[in-house]
Amino acid sequence: MIAVVATGGKQYTVKEGDTIKVEKLDKQVGEKVNLDVMMISDENGVRTSSNLKAAKCEAQVLSQGKADKIVVFKYKAKKNERKKQGHRQPFTELKILSIKG
Repeated sequence: MIAVVATGGKQYTVKEGDTIKVEKLDKQVGEKVNLDVMMISDENGVRTSSNLKAAKCEAQVLSQGKADKIVVFKYKAKKNERKKQGHRQPFTELKILSIKG
């Protein structure tokens, strides 16, 4: 069974046992999270969110972390204007435990 789940303004295609990195969730390591199910595909065909009243996707928080640093450099020619800063996006790593449709 494959499902499309939404969290953090993004959608992810998942199946049981997958690990995904999503936008940071305010949960502790080991806690369980229910994700919004948008679509499910299985041997019965494809069902969308309008037909999925009781669909659930349960995931467990594996870790919290930060992604690799990206450098943001702003520059204006002939003005001696330069600004350099870095950014590390926080994320939550989830393991998909079960998908029920």
